Amino acid sequence: MHNYYQKPLILGPKDSSRCYNADLCIQQAVVFIEDAIQYRSINHRVDSGSLRLYRWYYSKICQWGLGFTIAVVLGLAFIEKPSSLTYTSDIRFKPKPWEPPCGLTEGIEMVCLCIFILDVTVKTYLIGWEEFRMNKWLIGYTVVIAASVVDWMLSISMMCSESLRVRRLIRPFFLLQNSSLMKKTLKCVKRTLPEIASVILLLGLHICLFTMIGMLIFAKSDDPKKNGEWETYFKNLPKALSSLLVLLTTANNPDVMIPAYSLNRGYSIFFILFSVFGTYLLMNLMTAIIYNQFRGYLLMSVQTSIIRRRLGIRAAFEVLCCPGRGHTSTQSEGHVERVAVNMFLQVMDRVHMKSYWREAIIKAAQQFPDGFINGEAFQRLFNELDKDFMKEHPPKPVYSSPVLQHIQIIYSHFYITVLGNVVALANVICICTVLVLDSEKSGLEKNNFYMEILNCIFILYYLIEMLLKIVAFGWRGYLSYRNNIFDGFLTVLLLAIQIAIFITYRIPYEKVDPVPGHVMALWEMVRLVNMLIVFRFLRIIPEIKLMAVVASTLVDLVKNLRAFAGILLVVYYMFAVLGIWLFQGAITPPSNTSLIFNANVENKTDGPFSMDCGTFEQLEYWPNNFDDFASSLVLLYNIMVVNNWHVFTDAYTRYTTEWSLVYFVAWWLTSSVMWVNLFVALILENFTYKWDRSNALSVEDVERIAYQSTVQLIFREHVQEPTEEELLAQLQQHPHLHLSW
Repeated sequence: MHNYYQKPLILGPKDSSRCYNADLCIQQAVVFIEDAIQYRSINHRVDSGSLRLYRWYYSKICQWGLGFTIAVVLGLAFIEKPSSLTYTSDIRFKPKPWEPPCGLTEGIEMVCLCIFILDVTVKTYLIGWEEFRMNKWLIGYTVVIAASVVDWMLSISMMCSESLRVRRLIRPFFLLQNSSLMKKTLKCVKRTLPEIASVILLLGLHICLFTMIGMLIFAKSDDPKKNGEWETYFKNLPKALSSLLVLLTTANNPDVMIPAYSLNRGYSIFFILFSVFGTYLLMNLMTAIIYNQFRGYLLMSVQTSIIRRRLGIRAAFEVLCCPGRGHTSTQSEGHVERVAVNMFLQVMDRVHMKSYWREAIIKAAQQFPDGFINGEAFQRLFNELDKDFMKEHPPKPVYSSPVLQHIQIIYSHFYITVLGNVVALANVICICTVLVLDSEKSGLEKNNFYMEILNCIFILYYLIEMLLKIVAFGWRGYLSYRNNIFDGFLTVLLLAIQIAIFITYRIPYEKVDPVPGHVMALWEMVRLVNMLIVFRFLRIIPEIKLMAVVASTLVDLVKNLRAFAGILLVVYYMFAVLGIWLFQGAITPPSNTSLIFNANVENKTDGPFSMDCGTFEQLEYWPNNFDDFASSLVLLYNIMVVNNWHVFTDAYTRYTTEWSLVYFVAWWLTSSVMWVNLFVALILENFTYKWDRSNALSVEDVERIAYQSTVQLIFREHVQEPTEEELLAQLQQHPHLHLSW
């Protein structure tokens, strides 16, 4: 480990931001440690009043309020014109949506903009004007707010009748600027683009080369019977390009080769070569390059975060080492300053952090025999932030009764859990058997008598198992296991529904009115019970190590990789708004709707409408459109999946212009090629990290450990610790603390 503390810093002359009283020293140290925990920059004002404002600004209630405001302003797109408030997006049956009166959404938006103005004002004050001028994100934040206010004023002046709202397109910026990890991610994407562009260029050359070869091979023949491939896929250059682009994603395979393949099996070589080089080589090469380059730049960003943590801890140590208080110092060569343990404990009492971190750090600090902490030890104390938390279960209750002691021994054993899983599996098998036997019957034809008897038996076992486990572990011990909470909640819910069935239908009686005048029919209640029983079978996940690691990886992805999903949400939002601007109302059903349902209608009709097999109209994809924000998001998702995405591109090129293909290809490259591949790679990285750490642990230990698998820790082994010179140089450049040697 680097020795960060050989050269003590000395505070300069007094001013309002310098630590010349104990309370201010502690206040500054508290904020610096909180900055270190959250990987925040320490370049902010450090006088007493500013520190109080700073801590209020980063308090949970303030940050949750700001996050809620961002969610509200983004959610306005669902109710603004064109509104998404209809039960269906199918343009054949879609009723006229409710449109909010002019001023309603605008009023909500102005309140949000005022909060953003307050937000940027507080941020600017806290970091100072000089730091603001160097912060591109805050400058961009100010510009976006100003542009939104101007556009809002234009909307009000036009009585909300404008067809284009520019501020919709820039609203995602509010989400981006509020997350430091999102900003780092976006910066990494920007730096990765040159490498991605080179592979995309190679991919484009591959498609263009095969397009020209394909147009030469499948040229128009004098024999109309041999023109199937030409007519459908290679009639002109744009059609040939789009056909091979879709083939690159395998969405139209083998359809694209069938007309030629039916004439001569040798034509298949062309399509196979195209797919091998394009789909299996170049596309996978692009995935590797995206992941490798992005991972490299992400490591640089994580390096910055680690430096911020070390810098915050170093700054806290320095302000607690002010001359004459809480430390001892001499001018002897090599002497390292020290911080009094009692002063450090005062700091830790004020720091907002997780309780198990606080307890571990305080416990370690109290071990110093002389009551002082030197610089190296001060640094090591905060290594607890990188450690896993091992959850301790409460002690089991002590019983004097031999019967209760035997129950405790039996129901504390692992085999009881195995038996419970076997019973749950048997219950699911019974449900599957009944479902197979009754798959052809309607709700009125089903006889639920035997299913109810089985459910009663299994639920009774679940109830007994839960009660005896509570006896064995005690209330607190039982609830300290997450799988017990899940299991117990579903057992109580199943029991409540079963009691409701008894009261309502007097089961078990084989003769029961299948259609009584009740809120829920018997079959509906039985079906609900069966769904809960199937869901309860998930209790086996914590008992199988691999499944436990996979499940915990998924949970961690939701918690710790939100920044990557946030960037994808931003891209979705912007492309949806662009799609509404470009294609709203572009696709319309024919005026004679009987054409859609008449199977004998002639395929060829006037205009862009087509009932050819596999077209948008024939597949009845009418709900997929850009007529409102919600349907735009769903359509973009369907294209991202790339299954049948050529159906959408074909429809919009027919109903609008062939240039619409540019929009869809740009979305495919952004979402499917770049972000989905990147997200898959990060899932692998997260899983590998957790699997390696849990490889030597038992299933019980995996359940007990709360892994700190943040992005910073996933790449922690590959990050270099900052040197003493780097930390000292950055501390010396602090714009408000003014430390000197």
